[in-house]
Amino acid sequence: GSPWRTMDASERGRLLNKLADLVERDRLTLATMEAIDGGKLFSTAYLMDLGACIKTIRYCAGWADKIHGRTVPMDGNFFTFTRHEPVGVCGQIIPWNFPLVMFIWKIAPALCCGNTVVVKPAEQTPLSALYMGSLIKEAGFPPGVVNIVPGFGPTAGAAISHHMDIDKVAFTGSTEVGKLIKEAAGKTNLKRVTLELGGKSPNIIFADADLDEAVEFAHIGLFYHQGQCCIAGSRIFVEEPIYDEFVRRSIERAKKYTLGDPLSPGVQQGPQIDKEQFQKILDLIESGKKEGAKLECGGGPWGNKGYFIQPTVFSNVTDDMRIAKEEVNKFLAVNTGDFLFKCVYKISIQKVKGEYGLQEYTEVKTVTIKIPQKNS
Repeated sequence: GSPWRTMDASERGRLLNKLADLVERDRLTLATMEAIDGGKLFSTAYLMDLGACIKTIRYCAGWADKIHGRTVPMDGNFFTFTRHEPVGVCGQIIPWNFPLVMFIWKIAPALCCGNTVVVKPAEQTPLSALYMGSLIKEAGFPPGVVNIVPGFGPTAGAAISHHMDIDKVAFTGSTEVGKLIKEAAGKTNLKRVTLELGGKSPNIIFADADLDEAVEFAHIGLFYHQGQCCIAGSRIFVEEPIYDEFVRRSIERAKKYTLGDPLSPGVQQGPQIDKEQFQKILDLIESGKKEGAKLECGGGPWGNKGYFIQPTVFSNVTDDMRIAKEEVNKFLAVNTGDFLFKCVYKISIQKVKGEYGLQEYTEVKTVTIKIPQKNS
């Protein structure tokens, strides 16, 4: 078989650790690429994104030789055990908002389980993925294990989704495209599909909360990376007694942001990714005003160059408004939470990373061997 197919699991872990070393060595270069390519704040890319990438690779490296099956008691003279085998070729389609983080989150668990990958970076932000290709080669991964295919969704993405020799597709992006990928899998070889799609995440703030803390974390939860985050908390449900004060403090906080070049020290907000997103956000802001929400601050472009939008706060938002339902996370939509607080009994958060995430990249196979005589 190929070098990758016959490689010891511990050697896969060593290669991943080597890759983590190289990412750490080139942390400055990669963070700069993320800022130039996607408008991400350099400080955020360097401290948060690169830090998370390095830790994720090392975490998955540690799992490489710890993925194993079980022995199974069975009637008769048989020895039965299970193996966790690689799924095979994994197509991985990643978004533009966290290019490097998503690249690592996709390839690291797949590789630690022994799969090969075909990665399509977003057409808006391909640079860090292409640079990672050179680091993967330098780390010593055999040729063909990681394949990086830049391109557009309707061409490169569709080819991955429909390909009969791809055994699994992992996609992070819009719900609309996620449906297309599911459909493609069903029409071809019923490949396994895992999806991380859009959302409209709420923050729920009770009357006994520390208001300064609540306002600050609500703003971080939304305006992080210009609101371009699938888990951005763009709906704020505030309990009635503190509603007006929360809105007032949110307006004050929004007006303090410094916009500008994401590579410049002191800048707290960069541009939107491209003209399409820029226009989509402005259109949604207009819908909020037309549907009766109160625009408290912001609501328009900033400056005369680049796709910058002012930090924006709406109040008097109701659940039937587009700004409360559609995932363009660029402004605080503050709802009064009286009805919600009567109805919410339990909030649970579940993450499917870690050990459970690795299960998506293995197939459990049962092996039964006839033996002369078993020992119970």
